[in-house]
Amino acid sequence: MPQLSPELTWKRDRLLELIADYGSCAVAYSGGVDSALVAKAAQLALGENAVAVTGVSASLAEGELEAAVALAREIGIRHERLATDELTNPAYSANAPDRCFHCKTELYTQLAALAPRLGVKEIASGTNLDDLGDYRPGLAAAASYGIRQPLADCGLTKADVRSLAAAWNLPVAEKPASPCISSRVAYGQAVTPERLRMIDRAEQIVRSLGIPVCRVRYHAGDVASIEVPTESIAVLLETEINSSLQAQFTRLGFHSMTIDPKGFRSGSLNESLVLHQLESQSISGGAP
Repeated sequence: MPQLSPELTWKRDRLLELIADYGSCAVAYSGGVDSALVAKAAQLALGENAVAVTGVSASLAEGELEAAVALAREIGIRHERLATDELTNPAYSANAPDRCFHCKTELYTQLAALAPRLGVKEIASGTNLDDLGDYRPGLAAAASYGIRQPLADCGLTKADVRSLAAAWNLPVAEKPASPCISSRVAYGQAVTPERLRMIDRAEQIVRSLGIPVCRVRYHAGDVASIEVPTESIAVLLETEINSSLQAQFTRLGFHSMTIDPKGFRSGSLNESLVLHQLESQSISGGAP
């Protein structure tokens, strides 16, 4: 078991104390390392008064629900599935930069309605301290529902989360981030169940090549852009593999496929937001 630093030991103890003070808690739980750590802490601090709840919709990648169920069983926390319906909301499917706000609003609306039946007073998310400095519209939705953020409140960074998860023997301690499939759709392109299925299946194809970290971004005109770590790009450029990918992506419904030479970048579609902001400031005469 990894040895925790005095600082991280203090944060761990504070995390357990804070969650114990909730009395009872539902954890918005995806099965990723952040929400898994909160689920583990809630189970340790609250026992039967804690429950993990996973939102299920077409934006959840294949295999993620099954993995989340298995991990909740390993943690020993009560687990519930919650069907969410964000794709029927035009504000969500329009895919503006605030898409995550509408997704989280749907999730927290349903979680808040479910809380009395679950017998819990509080709802907690896996937001860590680093998330507060990123572009995350979902945080506004969380604030409007009074969602607790125990990791951030205890000063736990992403690195801290992974270290503590390893100390608690959580198998997802080094799991790559896996945001919802809708995050792969370029802003302004409608989010539809069909496009989400195309992206999900395309990423499964890339991962089958032994490349676990990948993103397939959907762009206008059914164009797929593949992002993998730079050291894996050469694999995708091999003649036979590249030809096979082109053929398989075409069968999925993509008109063309490209490989991003910059490699994998988490949240790369947000780069266009920065450019848009700079252009808007230039036109309006605002600060550069």
